[in-house]
Amino acid sequence: MNKALLLIDIQNDYFPGGAMELADGPIAGAKAGLLLRAFRQRALPVVHVQHISTRPGAAFFLPDTVGVKIHESAAPAAGEPVFQKHFPNSFRETPLLEHLRAHQIPQLVIAGMMTQMCIDTTVRAAADLGFRCMLAHDACAARALSFGGVAVSAENVHRAFMAALDGLFARVLSADEIRVKL
Repeated sequence: MNKALLLIDIQNDYFPGGAMELADGPIAGAKAGLLLRAFRQRALPVVHVQHISTRPGAAFFLPDTVGVKIHESAAPAAGEPVFQKHFPNSFRETPLLEHLRAHQIPQLVIAGMMTQMCIDTTVRAAADLGFRCMLAHDACAARALSFGGVAVSAENVHRAFMAALDGLFARVLSADEIRVKL
C-alpha cells in the first residue's frame, strides 16, 4: 500500500519563543521527527505543508520571518516537496491533491500543528477526498481555548479533537504505533 507522511505546519512560530506557542509543541515536533525518520529509512514519500499568512492583521506565520520557517524537528530534505498554503485546509488552493493522485497515494499518515485548526480541517478534507488516514495524536499540538466564559485547556482541546476524528475520519494512533505498521 502506497502511503505518504503529511507533515502540516510544524513551524517555528508554534514552538517556545514563537508568536503562537502551542502546549507540547516540542514534544509533538519530536514525535513528528521520529515518523519522518521512519518514512525516510523506508524510502516512503514525505510531503511538508507550510502555512504562510497573507491575511491582513495576521500575528504569526508572517512572510520572511523566522517564525514561518519549518522547525528543525521536521525540516525537509532535498527532494521532499513543500507545499505552501494560506488557509487551514492543506488541500485548498495548493497542488497537494494533484501531487498525491499523480503518485497514486491512497493513504496518509498525518502529523502537525495546530490540532483544532489545520489538522482537523485537513484530516476531514482528506477523508472526504477518499484518502485513508492515520493520525499521530502525539505528533500534534493544540492551544488552550475558551467558549462561553469557560476555559478549555490545550490538553482537553487536543483530546476532544482526536476523539472526534478517530473512527470516521482517521485512525488515531501514537507515532510509535504507526511506525510499527509501516
